[in-house]
Amino acid sequence: MDAELILDLRLPLGEGPVWDARRGVLRFVDIHAGGLHTFDPRSGVHSVVHLGEPLGCLTPARDGSLILALQSGFARFDLSSQTLAIFACLEPHLPGNRFNDGKCDPAGRFLAGTMDDAEQAATGSLYVLDADRSVKALLTGLRISNGLGWSPDGRTFYFIDTPTRVVMAYDYDLENARLSRPRPAVRIPKEMGWPDGMTVDAEGMLWVALWGGARLTRWNPVTGRLLQTVPLPALNVTSCAFGGEALDDLYVTTARKGMTAEQLVRYPLSGGLFRIRPGVTGLPPVEYAGGDGGR
Repeated sequence: MDAELILDLRLPLGEGPVWDARRGVLRFVDIHAGGLHTFDPRSGVHSVVHLGEPLGCLTPARDGSLILALQSGFARFDLSSQTLAIFACLEPHLPGNRFNDGKCDPAGRFLAGTMDDAEQAATGSLYVLDADRSVKALLTGLRISNGLGWSPDGRTFYFIDTPTRVVMAYDYDLENARLSRPRPAVRIPKEMGWPDGMTVDAEGMLWVALWGGARLTRWNPVTGRLLQTVPLPALNVTSCAFGGEALDDLYVTTARKGMTAEQLVRYPLSGGLFRIRPGVTGLPPVEYAGGDGGR
């Protein structure tokens, strides 16, 4: 299984890929630059909008807009007018925090987590944005809130706080967005790197990107066993998302942040966007249910 370079962008912190099925495009971000990137695999066209502040993640919404998790809070981005409206300012008492990874649950709520941008303090939280734009914290005391996903039946939630090197599993109450019965599902060995972003395939297996590990991995969350390793010509592998009409393409983001000159010579394609044909499909992407205030 080979990783195909799609875009040689050399982004400092390429992250957060999500398939916009409504338009047949891949969205992803360059976090610190506040770059909202779009790639159309049919035409090969790539575009970027700079939003003026760090952008952790995003999700398409049912009303056709995008919901963004910016450093200052949740915002709605209108694609037609290219206008931005922040509607939920979070953590003003933590100016060193920013949003990192996020994803919609099967009911259309947007879950997104924060972290200390200096990667020192355990000041991060995982929030859930409901369809009525109400926000509540699901987890607190996080160092680097990162990869998340759900089992195919929506009853198990998977989550990564990167420094723990553990993918945690929780029972997920889909009706009320509540977590219970936390337990480790996968433990990442130190020599493999740091677990970063993650997605779940249609078979319920976890695809985990490894920062500093130059690889993407597939794990069985029931047994904790490593099933597959896909090497990439990029040191910091940050996240992944299934896309394409049949959801059989696996897009992978990478980053150059923190790399030495020697590492950049060895991994010059770090920061690019890659595509893998894994032989399995992903789960259908879920749009945010609220859109413009849930109306």
